[in-house]
This record gives sequence, C-alpha cells and structure tokens, in this order.
Amino acid sequence: MRRAVITGGASGLGAATASRLRAVGIDCVTVDRAGDADEIVDVTDERAVIDLADRIGGADILVNSAGIVGPNQPLVDTDLDGWRQTIEVNVLGTVGMMKAFVPGMVSRGWGRVVNFASMAGKDGNPGLAAYSASKAAVIALTKSAGKELATTGVLVNAIAPAVIATPMNDATADEVLAHITSLIPMRRVGRAEEVAELVAWLTSDLVSFSTGAVYDISGGRATY
Repeated sequence: MRRAVITGGASGLGAATASRLRAVGIDCVTVDRAGDADEIVDVTDERAVIDLADRIGGADILVNSAGIVGPNQPLVDTDLDGWRQTIEVNVLGTVGMMKAFVPGMVSRGWGRVVNFASMAGKDGNPGLAAYSASKAAVIALTKSAGKELATTGVLVNAIAPAVIATPMNDATADEVLAHITSLIPMRRVGRAEEVAELVAWLTSDLVSFSTGAVYDISGGRATY
C-alpha cells in the first residue's frame, strides 16, 4: 500500500485530498500544526519534519498543502515580519518537507510530489503581495525540482487554484476576496473536492510524462 503525507491536512484542501486518496486505498498521514491531524507538526520546524519522516518511514506521495494568507494590506503598509512568516510557511515549509521525503522516493524509484501554489503566484493579487510572491516561489521551486528529479521516477508538479471555499479564506479581507472571485469567468468559487480530484490524478500511475508543470484549476481565470 502506498503512503501519502499531506500537510495542512486538518482542514480545507488538505483534508479533502486525504479523503479522496483514502478512497482509492492510499494510506494517508495528515500533518498540521493544530487540529484533527494524524501528526501535529509545524512544517517550519526543520528538526520536527525530519523526525516525522524518520518516525513514519518515509512516503510515496507528498502533498504540500499547508499555507497561510499572510498580510491583507497594500504592499507599503506591510511589515517584514509578516513577509517572513508567510515565506517560512508557504515556501520553506514546502522545501523542508521535500528535503525530508524526496530522497526516500528517489531510492525506491517512484514518487509523486504535488505542491499547492495559487493563481496569485501567476497573476499577483492586490493586497496580497506576500502571499502572491510566496506562491510564485512555489511555482519556481516546483519547476526546478521537477527538472532535477526528471530521470528518477519522482514527479514534481504544482496546482494553481483560484479562490476555493476553504477555512483559509476566512482570513482573507472581504474586499480582496470579492475582487479575486470577480476574476473567475465561471462566476463561482471552487470546491475543495474538485481540487482533490486533480491531486488524485497527479499522484497516480496515470501521470508519467509530466513534471515541473503547473496545473490551473481556476474556473477559467488562468490566461497562460
């Protein structure tokens, strides 16, 4: 039985992904810093992440869903502490999990990594400069790692959702949420289970010739 490790797994996209993968017989270990997760681990704590990998014996699938919105302010009003926290979780948390789990995948000759980026990482969202910049970094990280691992049997891809109905968006300012929802041609927000279907495909044997790619799930918002 394959094992998946899913960060941000206590709620939202992470929880929906765990439910979907369990339905096809994958042993899922959900990771979060609080809440109803199998493992309570802060992904920004490098030592704790390494200990997690050692404790559970690695994984075949890694889904990096943990993330925070960060400052909801114009760029000039943000402070660097808000930027640091956003980058620590969204970027360095993803890096740390990959460093801990990818080597085992390489040694076994098979693995799937899915990193959650965002349409904000492509387009940039006003009032969310730190979040947008962090998700752009996740996209570039995914492309670099995909190339590095291209001949190992380990595929690394990213998903770039538009607005999805998740608890994380409860922290987004109403006017910011209204603006980014207005950009979606389908005129609705996405559902977590819709994103989980895409994750299920990307983590399966059905995908074998795609790595370092970014898959939009945006209701038509994506323009490139």
